[in-house]
This record gives sequence, structure tokens and C-alpha cells, in this order.
Amino acid sequence: MQGELLRASQSRPPEDRLRPDRSRSDCPVLLSQRLVLRTPHEEDIDALAHLANNANIATMVSRMPHPYTAKDAADFVRRTKAGEIGKCVYAITRGDNGAFLGCCALEPQQDERTLELGYWLGEPHWNRGYATEAAHALIDMAFRTRNNIDHIDARCRVTNIASRRVIQKCGLQFQGTGMIDCLALGGMVAVEWFRLDRKTWMSLRSWGELR
Repeated sequence: MQGELLRASQSRPPEDRLRPDRSRSDCPVLLSQRLVLRTPHEEDIDALAHLANNANIATMVSRMPHPYTAKDAADFVRRTKAGEIGKCVYAITRGDNGAFLGCCALEPQQDERTLELGYWLGEPHWNRGYATEAAHALIDMAFRTRNNIDHIDARCRVTNIASRRVIQKCGLQFQGTGMIDCLALGGMVAVEWFRLDRKTWMSLRSWGELR
């Protein structure tokens, strides 16, 4: 399995794996302690299809089909590059070897002053703090570089304890419950809604209290 996950990244020289495409000035490459967040590209397709083809992931997010094929992965990469999916969509990769771990994104909302945070990780990479680390990087980037953004929202299924914990560790506060459509399940599911405002982020941006 590990060989499959690394195959795409290993086809590139190490210096290229750690120096991804920086063409999107509004969605810069983000570096954290262990991760590089950068634009998804064609070399991610095999690992993306392998990790995303998992009902345990698809049933916890809103717009991921199941089964998830290489064709789905290729279409996702194409639409991401064309700017058809959200505003900033990132591949979550390891900083030491470029391995693809999952995806995260910031999507503008209708009021234009709110972004919605979304993320998923391949199941072999759960419970290692990667989702929280990626979410911290995205939130910090959004508030530091976009003065027009006042809030960052996130939603998770009421049954998704792990995702709720990530959201809470990022300082988001519970706002309420609702229903959203889940493509993989073909129906509506109950979700919890959380929000982080700029003032709260400024008091917590060292993130030290939340880890």
C-alpha cells in the first residue's frame, strides 16, 4: 500500500516534490511543520483514487461519489485547475517525501465575508494530527492574507467525532445543526455547524492552547 501511495510523488525529483507549483498567487503553497499544501496535479491521480475510494470517507463528506474511480480523480484535478471547485483547493502532502495524504479547501460563501473549511484524509493517515495541522495552515493563511474575511465556517456530520475534534481544536465554536445532501448516500444527513471569527482567531493564532 505504501508503495502505491508514494509512486506518484517518487516519479519526480525530490527537489520538485518539495517545491510545488506556485502559480496561484491567491492560494499560495503552504508549509507547516510536517506538511506541504499545494495544488493537486496529475501525478496525484492514482493516490487520490486509491485513498478516496473508501465509504468511510465518502459518507462523511457532501460531494464525494462512491465508488471513487481514477476517472473521478482525474476529473477532480482538471476541475480544480480550472477553478471550478471552490476558491482554494489543496492537496495535503507530507513535507519529507511528497506523499499524497488527502485534500483540503476554503470555499467562499454567498455573503463574501465567510469561507467554509473542508478536508478529508486517507484512512491510513487518520489519528496523526495531519487534519488539524492542515486546517491550522489554511485558517492562518485566510485571516492573514484576506482582510475582507470575517468568519471561517466548518460543518461535520453529527456522527463524525474525529472531524468535530479537529474543528474544535481549530477554535471554531458550535453554532447549530442542519441538514446537507450527501452524494455517496444519495440523501440528506444531519450536520453540526461551527464558526471562527477573526477576533477569536487573533487571540488564538499561536494555536498553542488548542493542541
